[in-house]
Amino acid sequence: MINVSILTLKNAVLASIADAAYVFNTVNEILEKSGRPSLFKVTLVGLDKQLDLNYGLFSIKPNLLIEEVQQTDIIIIPSMSGDALAATYLNKDYAPWIIDLYKKGVEIASLCTGAFLLAYTGLLKNRECTTHWAYANEFRYYYPDITMVDEKVITHQQGLYSSGGNNAYWNLLLYLVEKYTSREIAVHTAKFFVIDLDRRNQSAFIIFNGQKNHDDKIILKAQEYIENNYNGKLTIAQIADTFNMSRRTFERRFKKATRNTVVAYTQLVKMEAAKKQLEAGKKSINDVMYSVGYTDVKTFRDVFKKVTGLTPNDYRNKYNVPTPL
Repeated sequence: MINVSILTLKNAVLASIADAAYVFNTVNEILEKSGRPSLFKVTLVGLDKQLDLNYGLFSIKPNLLIEEVQQTDIIIIPSMSGDALAATYLNKDYAPWIIDLYKKGVEIASLCTGAFLLAYTGLLKNRECTTHWAYANEFRYYYPDITMVDEKVITHQQGLYSSGGNNAYWNLLLYLVEKYTSREIAVHTAKFFVIDLDRRNQSAFIIFNGQKNHDDKIILKAQEYIENNYNGKLTIAQIADTFNMSRRTFERRFKKATRNTVVAYTQLVKMEAAKKQLEAGKKSINDVMYSVGYTDVKTFRDVFKKVTGLTPNDYRNKYNVPTPL
């Protein structure tokens, strides 16, 4: 029997708790129908005997408090809503318990923004992690010793798992199902929930809005300048000169404020503009390329694929839906 402990975190996304329990219990039903014994024992574990979520609309009563857990094999950290750092602080008392059990061989899986609590434990230091793309830059800022790979749907290193944004946690749950059962059972479960079992990249879902949660007013103006002039041939020297800074000083301040190099930021702005035009589907790929300041097809294609995980043509086919008559 595999013991699965799902944490009932404060500010947890209720669906991530319910879906995790649903997946493992469904696997048990599939196994039993095929004449095999159930495999997973699912337990809700918390710090308090009752947890209210969604402004008191829902209440959860954990089966056990953390100090009552005598045996577990997997700990599931659900997704958290609202401010990720504030939610992590509300749940900080889980951290010592998680660390202790991991050292005893228990595996830890974080769903979406649950990665912030897993990072808080220190267990991810010098390792890879993924989370919701909208929180990735914030994660990089507060946990610089962890490699954030927000393009990935799943990461797994030495018994530590993480999943990407929102529904990506289904892929991690199915990954765990396959690990502890078989490919056959994982496929059966994926079909039951209508989930693409082998989705491994979430780059195509990322929306770049610019990292502007900083107080450097000059860099904020520089970001606005880039966003208004991305269709031209921008150079670092030109932008630095526009804001009366040396190139070296400008690059240093830009990287400190945005956590991106000027070149990388400019590319992301260009690619976001290209994505929107491809979604509209009214221009050819060449026209889109020229409109965002590229003149070489191969360079544009390579950068676009690096950012989105798809070629421009594949991206347009995926997101451009013809207007119904």
